[in-house]
Amino acid sequence: MTPAPAGALAISDGQLALSALLILVNVGLSVVLRLGLGRSLVVASLRMVVQLLLVGSVLEWLFRQDDALLIVLVAVAMALIAAVSAVQRTRRRFAGIYLNSLLTVLASAALVTGLAVVGLIRPQPWYDPQYLIPLLGMVLGNTLNGLTLGLDRFMEGLRSGRDRVETALALGGTRWEACQEVVRDAIRVAMIPTINSMMVMGLVSLPGMMTGQILQGAAPEAAVRYQIVILFMIASATALGVFGVVGLAYGRLTSADHQLRLDRLVTVGERGIGGAGGSFRRWWGAGRGGTSTLG
Repeated sequence: MTPAPAGALAISDGQLALSALLILVNVGLSVVLRLGLGRSLVVASLRMVVQLLLVGSVLEWLFRQDDALLIVLVAVAMALIAAVSAVQRTRRRFAGIYLNSLLTVLASAALVTGLAVVGLIRPQPWYDPQYLIPLLGMVLGNTLNGLTLGLDRFMEGLRSGRDRVETALALGGTRWEACQEVVRDAIRVAMIPTINSMMVMGLVSLPGMMTGQILQGAAPEAAVRYQIVILFMIASATALGVFGVVGLAYGRLTSADHQLRLDRLVTVGERGIGGAGGSFRRWWGAGRGGTSTLG
């Protein structure tokens, strides 16, 4: 077992195994209440352990590298995974949704993380993976959740409010006038988790990054300063990402001649979504719409 750095008490393999018993509380509740989550909890726990152990090994190797191109490629790969994961959590899709997600994730994360690393924290060199990768990971994780909430809310809002939107268009309104409330609602809902988290930070919850620094022996004031910077990064990247992805979805699900194009919207699981290969290429951006649409 790799010894823990100075300032942190080491967790042995046995202690790590004993901690897994805590998940039995969740499994027990699932069994008693017949929630049907027992298998999912076990599988999720196993995946989490394997993934984190692998990530720990990869990060140890990565932190020893001094190749800017390699670090940037790893960052791009992280953004790609986040973009795909954000779309996979939505209930509906349209052609180009994966590409839209990737573009907004790359733009928002690169802008915010780049400004923070180069302008605020200033590691030497700027691509030092010990700073760049963890900061980017926290930004991507929160931006991913925001994108999923925003996309899901926007597509559902257009579908449930179809009559109101089409009435506004029929009365001569522009597509923005007809859809602006749906757009605003989607962005508002996507930002709620970030705002709620910031409201209670330090009073109800101690964020993981700050706790980790304190356990490693860092002064609480220094850890707090890092956490404040990170929270501002997360809020900014989430807002930019949600605004971008909802804006692109708005452009795809309405037309330049002010028509609502729900025929481009497909529910996950319907024909045209499930197949790999050609289906993924269609939803990535090459296709013109699904074979099974929402009426």
